[in-house]
Amino acid sequence: MSERMPGRTPSALPPSTLTATLFSAVRDVLVQSLRVCRELFVVMVPVVLAVKLLQELGAVPYLAMPLRPLMALVGLPPEMGLVWAAAMLNTIYSAIIVFLALGIGLTQAQVTVLAVLILVAHNLPVELGIARRSGARLGFQFCVRFFGALVLGLAVNALYSAFGALQGPATVLYAATPPAAAAAPGLWTWALGEAWKLLAIAGIITALMALMRLLSALGAIILMNRLLRPVLGLIGIGPAAASLTVAGLTLGVTYGAGLILHEARSGRVDKRDVFFALTLMGLCHSLIEDTLLMALLGAQLSGILWARLVFALLATALLVKGAARLSPRLADRLLWSPLPRTPQH
Repeated sequence: MSERMPGRTPSALPPSTLTATLFSAVRDVLVQSLRVCRELFVVMVPVVLAVKLLQELGAVPYLAMPLRPLMALVGLPPEMGLVWAAAMLNTIYSAIIVFLALGIGLTQAQVTVLAVLILVAHNLPVELGIARRSGARLGFQFCVRFFGALVLGLAVNALYSAFGALQGPATVLYAATPPAAAAAPGLWTWALGEAWKLLAIAGIITALMALMRLLSALGAIILMNRLLRPVLGLIGIGPAAASLTVAGLTLGVTYGAGLILHEARSGRVDKRDVFFALTLMGLCHSLIEDTLLMALLGAQLSGILWARLVFALLATALLVKGAARLSPRLADRLLWSPLPRTPQH
């Protein structure tokens, strides 16, 4: 045990050391956020220009048409199909940009349903690729993400409709109007507004990164890990994969699946646990960052956090029971595939 100095708490630091630590933390957050913004804006700016062009040509309803019946099922305008398509093909931020560019007002319930669709099924080319490299069958994982999003969207919409809940207009915090926009005409108004939105997103990214660093320093991530780990055991995910799954739930698929892939190839985690962990992470991940992003669009925590988490846990528990009834050969064919082992030194 360490000795305590009289009149000084163990956590106290000299002012110069504290200042240097804070400066280093702020610098790291700014550098990281600038790097992320640069990568995102390379994608976002062309998306903004493309959406504007499509609006001017009147082509948005036609492009959203393939998803129109599905949007009607979950109580959304057909144009929201374009927003969900942007999310599935790219990142959540791209979907946010398309949503803001369309400028269609939604109720709180509708924004929450849209957010549920986006949160469950987004960035599929990247995230499904990670799942496949980690041993999960690509086709099954796609079905889980796509149809899982629809089922949860239907359930959330039905629940809100049955109780008449959240029928007021949603408040979109991204959509702050730039000071000079009111006096600026035409195309200049649009360009200034879009630049303002991108600037707001850059600020939000920086704030989220700072928040995640603070929560980690305060031990909130560790606390969440402790709360979730017993629940994962109850639904059938083994202890070897539980802590790694919690990392994905809190920090995201890319991070969590990367850990899972490393452990699976080492042979320390059974392929069944790998599959169930990846499925759970696919349905519900990045509980802090992604949830906050959707809340800024006006979505409610009852749908984007609690309903999403409960749905993911229940769906995975049912999958665990269903997979136990399959023959090993059929399970290998439909659900998971063997991974090459990483040589142990």
